[in-house]
Amino acid sequence: MALGAVTLALGVFLPAGSPLSADEPLARQLDEVMAEWSKRDSPGCAVGLVRDGGLVLAKGYGQADLEHGVPNGPGSVFDIGSVSKQFTAAVIALLARDGKLSLDDDVRRFVPELPSYESTITIRHLLHHTSGLRDYTDLMALAGWQTDDWTTAEQALALLARQKELNFAPGAQYLYSNSGYFLLSIVAARAGGKPFPDLARERIFEPLGMKATHVHADHRQIVKDRAVGYSKQDGRWTIAMSGWEQTGDGSVLTTVEDLARWVRNFDDPIVGGSALVTELLREGKLAGGQEIPYAEGLRHGTYRGLATVGHNGSWAGYRSSLLRFPSEKTAVIVLCNADSAEAGTITRTIADVALSGRLGPAPSSPSPSPSASPPPAKAAPLSASDAAALVGRYRSEELDAEFELVALKEGLVLRIRDRDSALVPVKDDELEVDPPDPLPLTVRPTRDPARKVIGLTLTCRCDGFKTLPLTRVPDARA
Repeated sequence: MALGAVTLALGVFLPAGSPLSADEPLARQLDEVMAEWSKRDSPGCAVGLVRDGGLVLAKGYGQADLEHGVPNGPGSVFDIGSVSKQFTAAVIALLARDGKLSLDDDVRRFVPELPSYESTITIRHLLHHTSGLRDYTDLMALAGWQTDDWTTAEQALALLARQKELNFAPGAQYLYSNSGYFLLSIVAARAGGKPFPDLARERIFEPLGMKATHVHADHRQIVKDRAVGYSKQDGRWTIAMSGWEQTGDGSVLTTVEDLARWVRNFDDPIVGGSALVTELLREGKLAGGQEIPYAEGLRHGTYRGLATVGHNGSWAGYRSSLLRFPSEKTAVIVLCNADSAEAGTITRTIADVALSGRLGPAPSSPSPSPSASPPPAKAAPLSASDAAALVGRYRSEELDAEFELVALKEGLVLRIRDRDSALVPVKDDELEVDPPDPLPLTVRPTRDPARKVIGLTLTCRCDGFKTLPLTRVPDARA
């Protein structure tokens, strides 16, 4: 459904489904861009265009709630996933200005539960994803936790406290890790003397008039005008909501209207002044001095010749993108409640329309390769005796979880809680999870001098961790 348009000032709140447009031709072009999500039987998105500090266009497409037939709109409340990180960084920067912490503090000053690794991890390392910490979201997924399970901040902190190794020495590399921003929310709470949701509300949301925005730390909390997250399974839409209660790396719930107020703070700062804006935009550096494009909860980039600053988000049935073009004082906001919505792509497509006279040439599509590479060869199936040697239970103290290798008629599977992941041999003493669910894992047996299997080593082709050892649990019947 293409929604009608009205003109409205940024400071006025709209009902959740009400559109806003000061540019009818642009609004019609936007309807064309969003046609895929303009259906009454589908979730969709709310989108906004900010120019010179004003929300000049805001519209909703598809349904916020399929059960009750509630449409998406500029006032619909979405989980914005990792777009939340810039608010965490802002709270940390404000506390640093207050003298409550230093960005060069050892994180263990505030989170002594973490192991004392060989090298110090600083708050600055957390901000720029250079800490080397394993990603707790991948670790929890590997331990068998589903997105719709109920998990707490205490569980995630205990998990990180059990990690014996880092992915790399702090400052040596950039590797995106949700653990850093989750820990920053704990740092903020302990340094600021208040729960992190209260700090964000008092220091950022209330001063900017972001009345529909909050940090969602209680999965039971009722949220007015919330868009429900969805995922399409077997051709039908199903509810895809999360019960995870960690904050900092995500968990901000907000609207297009409220994000426009936050965008305006970059050009006309009310919260933190220009010093906060400068700090948030400060690019990280590795130990060797090389700059990285990740600043503090924000990524620097370019699109069609124009500098950009922004972030995407992805969690449960939500996808989001907030992209600013500083030289044009323009920003595009896309919030979606379908896990198949490509919010980042939609954001750039809207920018193509809104900044058509300012952008450089469109990026060319990559040329198809003359011949597709053949898939990698698989090893021969395991013999019955080789498979039997691997069958058994294995434990990770770091995850506080047990795994089981089980021989089924179809082959070996890695059983994590109540989920089976098929294992396919790829070479001698090496198997892969195929398809890569919950993670793209390689499994290698660990053997004693007599070649008896005494454990497994899991290697992940992911940001979460490099390797993780499992110890074989003795069979009580042996």
